[in-house]
Amino acid sequence: MDSLPTSNITSSSAIWQQVSDWATNRYRKRTFNKDERIPARPGLLYIVEQGVIRLGGVSQDDRNKGKKASEGIETFLGFVSAGQPFEIVTQSPYTLEAYAHVEKTSVIWLYWQDLDNWHDFRWEVLEAFRAQHQRKLIWLSTFGQRQTIDRLLGFITLLVEEHGKPHPKGYVLPFSLTHAQIASAIGSTRVTITRLMGKLRQQGRIMIIEESLIGLPTSPHPVTSGEE
Repeated sequence: MDSLPTSNITSSSAIWQQVSDWATNRYRKRTFNKDERIPARPGLLYIVEQGVIRLGGVSQDDRNKGKKASEGIETFLGFVSAGQPFEIVTQSPYTLEAYAHVEKTSVIWLYWQDLDNWHDFRWEVLEAFRAQHQRKLIWLSTFGQRQTIDRLLGFITLLVEEHGKPHPKGYVLPFSLTHAQIASAIGSTRVTITRLMGKLRQQGRIMIIEESLIGLPTSPHPVTSGEE
């Protein structure tokens, strides 16, 4: 399966160990439980050491009304896997929030000027953000599809290409994703996503492993567009 552009900043083990030790000594590293909110704020650089981060957003209007992401109005915005950086954007229609998506998710945080300590590491961080920008352009193209089923299949394909692990039948996401989260990401409803997921599964375009993990089979059958 072809993969999207990616850059893993843990590729240099010697530099990564220096950064990890530096963060540990300065209490800049913390491990979170599943679904625990990461106290991230604008102006800092965050790097996922292990586990997976789920990014979500709450509209400023809902935030001003006192609503919380736990009330079900969080919009799923993507994942950040181990070896990847992320930051909280200040100018956005959403209040961005980060959550540990799996148990024992470890995160390091730095000030941008801290990267002056490691010239090569700074380059790896910037290269990782460049690759993320390329992926965002592809995501926008996928979400521009008129048919919901096309957006859904494109969304699943991008996630599996970026985060999927090899499986005897193809590639599969190593963590679960709810139908409600998918619906919020592609602008649909949970009921519609459940129905279209069933259709794609029947057509052999996706597979469900262990009743919760979404994957792409090695040899999918052609899908008929024109749905929803």
